[in-house]
Amino acid sequence: MPIAVEVVTQEKLIFSEPEADMVLVPAAEGEMGVLPHHAPVLTTLGFGELVVRKGRAEERFAIYGGVVDIRPDKVVVLADTAASTFELDEVAAEAARERARNIVSVASTEEEQYAATLELRRAELTLRVSRKMKTRGPQLRITEGSEE
Repeated sequence: MPIAVEVVTQEKLIFSEPEADMVLVPAAEGEMGVLPHHAPVLTTLGFGELVVRKGRAEERFAIYGGVVDIRPDKVVVLADTAASTFELDEVAAEAARERARNIVSVASTEEEQYAATLELRRAELTLRVSRKMKTRGPQLRITEGSEE
């Protein structure tokens, strides 16, 4: 029996797969593997990479916090922000990292410091995931009806 997966942000549904084989979740306490019939869990997400596998294909997402609701037949990821690894822009992330580094070094208030530090973490995660994808070579994406 497969497991359904949804990745949602405040803006929209980013991804939906009714028949995944496995999900790797970047929980705040560490990475968690989820298979069909998993015990119910509600936990917070850290900054990390979410992986959805179906056969030999997979979808990967950079997740920037949120919560995940795991049920025996469904995983719902409610992400603060999320991006498919197929859509990550390494050049933009590098520019954002440099901008954030500059702001961190000259921030005059705690709020500015916090916002810049958060942006720096996002940019570094984006770069790490993007570079990891490049080294892995061609990836098979999950598409409608893929049964690989």
